[in-house]
Parts: sequence; structure tokens; C-alpha cells
Amino acid sequence: MILPIYIYGQAVLRKDSIDITKEYPNLKELISNMFETLAASEGIGLAAPQVGLNIRLSVIDLDVISEDFPEYKGFRKAYINPHIIDYDDSNKDTIEEGCLSLPGIRENVERPTRILVKYQDEDFTSHEEWIEGYLARVMQHEFDHLDATMFIDRISPLRKQLIKNKLKALVQGRYRCSYLTKAAKK
Repeated sequence: MILPIYIYGQAVLRKDSIDITKEYPNLKELISNMFETLAASEGIGLAAPQVGLNIRLSVIDLDVISEDFPEYKGFRKAYINPHIIDYDDSNKDTIEEGCLSLPGIRENVERPTRILVKYQDEDFTSHEEWIEGYLARVMQHEFDHLDATMFIDRISPLRKQLIKNKLKALVQGRYRCSYLTKAAKK
């Protein structure tokens, strides 16, 4: 089932998410629905707050970019209770980011290229590993959502001022996109 993606201005996007247990109701179905929603919206990552739930859950599908990044062929993974526990600040890069919750807005964001993450997979097996490259960027973007942060919080005040009218339009429900959304209440 395709879920509506919550758009900037929705309160759920600005609340910290909580860890869950394997008893969380209909978790497998939720993960499946999030992957279906991600595919329908042509995204590469989706966090639970973006579908209205303040739980620590993200799905990432990098197979869709495997033509340009062959190392991600078949990469499709759910992350339960993910946390970034360390950043390797010795190397950073700046890349343009967009977000399904911010349709029509793209900005350059600087992030470390290597992070240490801990998470559980769909079987609730715990993992802790260093992640590098593009996957590290996508994880930082998606896991930020779980901590009530959006990529626009990581741009300069000047850039944020320049997109102020676009953000206001999103809050007011004045936007167009090709996927199912839920705008902020007017």
C-alpha cells in the first residue's frame, strides 16, 4: 500500500523518533509499504516520520541508482532503530540533496563521507559498522529525519533565506508533485 508522504510543515517531521521492539504492530507490513511508497515516489530513502510515524525506522533502496553506482546493484535495506554513533570528520563533501518531504527544493549540503552506525535489521539482529561514500550520505539524510532534522537545517542562513518563499508555499500546500502527499494543515 502506498502511503502519503508528509510535507514540510507537518509537526511529525519535527519530533524526535523513538526506538521500537520486534513487537511493534505490523512492522513487516509497514516496511513493505514504505518500500512501495519509496518506489512510487521515485526516491532512494524514506524515514518513518515522512509517513507520519515517530519511530526509528528507515528504508533505503539504492538499486535505482545502480546504473551510475554499480556497487549498489540490488541494495535494498530496512534500518530499525538506527543511530549514528560517530562521524569521521577528516573527509567531507558537498552534494546537492533533495527530499520527498520538500518537493521542488534542492540544496548543497556538506556531510562527512564516513560514519559509524548501529542499527537492527528486519530480524532484529544488531549491527555496528563504518559506512562510506554515497550510502553514508543517504543514511545521514534519512537518520536526520529520525532526530527531527531536515537537510534545510544544514544549509547556510543565507541559502535558507533564499528559499523562504518556497518553504512557505509548502506549508500552505502550494506545491505540485507526482506522488501521494499529506500537506500541513492550513
